[in-house]
Amino acid sequence: MSKELLDLLKLLDQASELELHDVTIEAEELAIEFLPVVMQTMAVTAPEAAAALKKVIELKMEKFEPPVIKYSGSIPEVQIGATRAEGGTRGKVIKIGGETCPPFYRFESPPKNRPIIALDVFDQPIVPLAGPVKSAYKDVLEDPAEWAKKAIQVYGADLVSLHLVSTDPTLKDTPPQEAAKAVERVLQAVDIPIIIGGSGNPQKDLQVFQYLAEMTAGERLVFASATIDMDLDAIAKVISKYGHNLVALAFMDINQAKELSRKLTEAGLPKDHLILDPTTGALGYGIEYSFSVMERIRLSGLMGDETLQAPLSCAATNAWAAREAWMKVDEWGPREYRGPLWETTTAIVGLLAGADMFMMMHPLAAKIVKGLAEILSKPKLDTKLEEIDYSDWVSMRV
Repeated sequence: MSKELLDLLKLLDQASELELHDVTIEAEELAIEFLPVVMQTMAVTAPEAAAALKKVIELKMEKFEPPVIKYSGSIPEVQIGATRAEGGTRGKVIKIGGETCPPFYRFESPPKNRPIIALDVFDQPIVPLAGPVKSAYKDVLEDPAEWAKKAIQVYGADLVSLHLVSTDPTLKDTPPQEAAKAVERVLQAVDIPIIIGGSGNPQKDLQVFQYLAEMTAGERLVFASATIDMDLDAIAKVISKYGHNLVALAFMDINQAKELSRKLTEAGLPKDHLILDPTTGALGYGIEYSFSVMERIRLSGLMGDETLQAPLSCAATNAWAAREAWMKVDEWGPREYRGPLWETTTAIVGLLAGADMFMMMHPLAAKIVKGLAEILSKPKLDTKLEEIDYSDWVSMRV
């Protein structure tokens, strides 16, 4: 090693900062090594250089503390279901909401309640039901009560969402009194709270909800959904009078969500009986818009916007509207796995955006999302990340 190079190394060793001017580096790859590695390499051939660079650079270890923010707002806790002591007949109650920070910010505040999973049940067989979903319930498709029991007892759902599709004026146009029989049978079959969904026709749904709300007074069920074209004053009054909860469905529009919330609460619906559904677009079919709206609603609520302080509902079932979930294309892989994974991914996006309640179809998708929600909702991980062997992350078969 030349004397000039040795002098240069000594000079660099004494410097605390190094500035290069008018230097151009042209390279396809640039590798930067820590100085101790260079010393070890040079020690074999140049003892003088090793002596000159004897001072070892040590990295100062700093403990990272995530910034903790206190928010001016919070999300009300909504109770679903009522026990006999509370005036209902349910064997258990479920609570959602209660957040004081963004989703799963455990370093700020542990989640008060785990997001819950509801499996869909229909009061009549559905013709366009996806094959993998139909296969999971093929023995109970004709009986909503048995369907609900299977969803709870076999597939482990937290609750069921009973869709009264037969009330649709373009289908059977079932009257409220007839639809009530299916509701009563499901309530007798399971002792957990349920969600009651309509047909999507705002006029007919109002009639059905008004009748069923009175029939199930005190049960504190969830009615889904109130939309902007429904008589909001009428639905808010009846839901409030008989002590139920109401889902307000906005169509990927945060201003519409604010309007629904404001009108319903002004009409008398208590804040802790309101759930917002911003609409969920399927993976590849608008999920990014859903995520953005959900995230904005949650953050706005935490920052003090009272009209957006409500738990969020996510209809991950919309994933089955995507052709990639159900269409038979050999190159896309088996539908038996592709469909549930499409629904799972759609739900996980909603989970990370802050959704508190999920309406799902396939039991495998529901099981995966429920398991993830349970892990993320824990105050802390059971196993430290550094203890997890990276070789266990992924396995493959050749």
